[in-house]
Amino acid sequence: MNWTSAADLRAQVQRLWERGDLLRAGVPAAADAPAWPLRLMLKSPTAADLAERFEAVRAWAQALAQVPHLRIEWREWNHRVQGAQRLPAAAWIDSPADALAAIGRQREAGRFERLRAQTAAAQPALLPWLARRPLQALELADRWERLLAVVAWMQAHPRPGVYLRQVDAPGVDSKFIEAHRGVLGELLELALPAAAIDADAKGAGQFGRRYGFLDKPARVRLRLLDAALPSLPGLQGLADITLDAASFATLALPVERVFVTENETNFLAFPPVARSIIVFGAGYGWDALGRAGWLHACALHYWGDIDTHGFAILDQLRGHFPHAASFLMDRATLLAHEAHWGEEPDPVRHDLARLTGEESVLYEDLRSDRLRPRLRLEQERIGYGWLTDSLGRLSPGASTPA
Repeated sequence: MNWTSAADLRAQVQRLWERGDLLRAGVPAAADAPAWPLRLMLKSPTAADLAERFEAVRAWAQALAQVPHLRIEWREWNHRVQGAQRLPAAAWIDSPADALAAIGRQREAGRFERLRAQTAAAQPALLPWLARRPLQALELADRWERLLAVVAWMQAHPRPGVYLRQVDAPGVDSKFIEAHRGVLGELLELALPAAAIDADAKGAGQFGRRYGFLDKPARVRLRLLDAALPSLPGLQGLADITLDAASFATLALPVERVFVTENETNFLAFPPVARSIIVFGAGYGWDALGRAGWLHACALHYWGDIDTHGFAILDQLRGHFPHAASFLMDRATLLAHEAHWGEEPDPVRHDLARLTGEESVLYEDLRSDRLRPRLRLEQERIGYGWLTDSLGRLSPGASTPA
């Protein structure tokens, strides 16, 4: 039989809880809150069931009548043998309180009501968030007061221009803010004026920029490939140098070529090249290099893996430096190192608009698995002799210094 059981009715109420509807009902003007009294779905026995399975039908009706906090609407049914009978025609939950009691959630609801009252008193602009995410609010109950403290501090110090470590809110430290950037972002969107939010900064990674905090300076690591190049002040004799992005952007080195590699071993072992430096790459992040306008006056060579991600990173780099050339990312290099081919775990499949004709053909072969499924040649597997020979074939400015 497929009649609605007492357990089925409780399950319907439980689903209201799991959707947040029962808690949402306690927030004024909450959208999508259920209307009360709430009629539950009830599938009742048919006339044939009543005639053929009378005792089962009567037991079913008695079981529903005993469900606490549930109001049964009855209808009269005249049985040809048993006479007039009452059968459930509808099942109702009259109020949120009845619904909570039916599934034993009164304690959680009381905790949520305290959160709602606290928020209404301290930050009423956040009530819509409570209405949208009531169950998440319950999970954050032990941290809610500190979250409200961060919001209040931000309202008092819009776009503060300090590091997260300098936020002086009760019970709050930088680790707390970093761990709760997602929810804090949603709360601050409601609590702060538009002028205090940088709409161009998106995602948890740009939380600081979006709300006006100082971020840890991006770093650029480089090596001087020519001993004749002047050392930076205070760094005489050091070839491996790390600068913040702002300092790198203001460099005035007499270099003609800049190589970029994604592999640290290749970075460290790259051979000497006249009037050149090499930069340890940043994968998909090129903002730090993008500030260095002087790179537009240099020959720029990007050396990445020969795989779909390598070409995708090259494509992104050209968004900052359209003149960037690929280095050792060609078909001849790939075929010469077949013994070292590997497998790319998660290939890129989308189009790349900034590749040259030859690069596009090779990229298409890779993403279409024409040579081998998920083919990858990692840059560090390319022979060192092949590297030095390739450098020698570059234009005269790249010859190895004596």
